[in-house]
Amino acid sequence: MAGDNTKSLGPRFRGDERDREAALSLLSAFAVRERAHEMLAVALAGELTEWRVDLARLEAAADLTAQVVREAYPDLNVPFHARWRHFTVAGRDLWAELDRPWGDSRDQARAAFDLAITSVLLDAGAGPTWRYRDATGAVLGRSEGLGIASFRMFEAGALSADPADPLRADGLARIDAAALAKAFQVTGDNPLVGLDGRAALLRKLGEAVGRPGALYDVMAARAVRGNLPAPVILEVLLETLGAIWAGRLSLGGVPLGDCWRHPAIKRDDATDGFVPIHKLSQWLAYSLIEPLQAAGIAVTDIDGLTGLAEYRNGGLFVDCGVLALTDPDDAGRAHPVDGALVVGWRALTVALLDRIAPMVRARLGVTAEAFPLARVLEGGTWAAGRRIAASLREGGGPPITAISDGTVF
Repeated sequence: MAGDNTKSLGPRFRGDERDREAALSLLSAFAVRERAHEMLAVALAGELTEWRVDLARLEAAADLTAQVVREAYPDLNVPFHARWRHFTVAGRDLWAELDRPWGDSRDQARAAFDLAITSVLLDAGAGPTWRYRDATGAVLGRSEGLGIASFRMFEAGALSADPADPLRADGLARIDAAALAKAFQVTGDNPLVGLDGRAALLRKLGEAVGRPGALYDVMAARAVRGNLPAPVILEVLLETLGAIWAGRLSLGGVPLGDCWRHPAIKRDDATDGFVPIHKLSQWLAYSLIEPLQAAGIAVTDIDGLTGLAEYRNGGLFVDCGVLALTDPDDAGRAHPVDGALVVGWRALTVALLDRIAPMVRARLGVTAEAFPLARVLEGGTWAAGRRIAASLREGGGPPITAISDGTVF
C-alpha cells in the first residue's frame, strides 16, 4: 500500500451475519437501479402516494436534452459527467496548469484522487445565493463555484499536512467550518448551506482513510489484467467510506450511507423498505474514471453505474411534466431528505434516467457504446435540467425544496 499517512481501509462490521449480508447487498449500483425501477413500477400502477408519472412527457424531456447536447457539443464529443468538468474556468483547465513534477503516473493519480474525492464530498448544493469570486475574475455559484473553490483550497495546500507538499489531502483532521468558510468566501451576505456538515464529512473522511489518494492503490489492486469495472469503483467507495456519513441508517453493523426508507419497496428480509441512492458516491465513482485511465487502468462497464439522483436531473422530469406531485401544494413546502416525497423523487429520477437515455441516443443517432449514460448526464440531462429551471424560476432553483445538511444534494 502506497501513501505514508494511510489508515487501514478495510471495513469493520458487527452484528447479525444475515443482516450484515443483507446490508452489503444494498451497497452496489445494481441495488440502486433495481429498487429505483421498482419505485417507478409502483408509481406507474398509481400506488405511489406522493407522485404521479406521465411517461408520454418523456418525449419532450428527451427533445430538450438532445437539443442541449447538440448546441453545446455539435460534434457530439461529450466528456463524461465528472467533477473534472468543474475545474475549468475562463477557458483554463486548472488541473492541467498545476506546476508539479509528478514522480510517476501513480503519484499523479493519488493527487487526483485527493482532489476529486474531497471536492465531490464538498459538492452537495450551495444554496441559491452563494457565489465564489475566483482570481480569474469569474464569479460562480452552485456546483461550478463549489468546484473552483475546492480546487483553490486544495491547490493552496489547505488540505495537506505538509506545507512543503501542498497537493495532497492528508491533513483533513484539522478542517473545521471556519476553514471552509474562509476558503469558500462565506460571509453574512454570502451564505453557504451546510458548512458544519461539510467540514465534519471531511474530518470523517480523514479518520476513515488517512489520505483519500490511497484509494487509488486499493482500486488498482482490484483491476484484473488492467481492467476495472466501474461498479467495482463504487463498491470500494461504499465499503470504505460508509462510516463517514453521520446520522445515516445502518443494518447489521454496516453503515448504509445514502440509503433511506420508503414504504413502497417491499422485501421479506431485513432490507424491507430500504432504498439505496448513493448519489455522491456515484458522482465520485464517475469522477475517478479519468484518473484511473490516465494511470493506465482501463475502466469497463461504465453503464453499470446509474444516473444521479440530484435536483438537476430530478428537476428536469418535474419541470417537463414527467413527474407531478399528487398534492400541488407540496411544491411550496420544504421536505426532509429522508421523507417519502424526496426519497421517492430521487429513486424515480434514477429509473427515468435509464428510460430517457436510449431516447436521447436515438435523437442524436449514437449508440450506447459510443454514448454511455455518463455522456447523457453531462451533455445532457443535467444541463437540460438547469436550463429549464432557469426558464421557469428566478435563480434557477429546483422545483422541490429539500432540507439538506450539505451532504446529500
